[in-house]
Amino acid sequence: MIIYLDFDGVLHPDAVYQVKNKPLELRAPGELFMHTEILLDALAPYPEANIILSTSWVRSLGFDRTVKKMPAKLGERVLGSTWHKVIRQDNYDPFSYMSRYKQIMLHVNKNAIGRWIAIDDLFSGSEDWPAEHISKLVLTEESKGLSCKEAQADLNKKLMETNNK
Repeated sequence: MIIYLDFDGVLHPDAVYQVKNKPLELRAPGELFMHTEILLDALAPYPEANIILSTSWVRSLGFDRTVKKMPAKLGERVLGSTWHKVIRQDNYDPFSYMSRYKQIMLHVNKNAIGRWIAIDDLFSGSEDWPAEHISKLVLTEESKGLSCKEAQADLNKKLMETNNK
């Protein structure tokens, strides 16, 4: 089972800023990756569940730097990311203009992934998700992320359903 994981608005509020030559900064109460334990607890019954990063951090920081910034127990589950620099063509990055859904589906189809869910926030939008795949989306609210009990219940339900397929 694959979990497509966004960070901002999921593992912490969607208020992360990158200023040149400074560390990433969360401009909201809390700290980066503050909801990691919630996700790890939800994934505990599914040791075969792995993560594909669908966060814009990979495009900004690169894959290796992004994984290094993650809590180690979460980083151990990461297999790759939806974004890859080879998609860039002639200084044009078509990937940046794709919806999160299209980015994920490009990865799903390219890698023939059958069992998957995505965890993303409202900022990335659900309007691009067609009815056939909306049931694979755990949608979080930007300021609460996985701290919201409804999002946790939805995540647990979708993990169980996906695991049983």
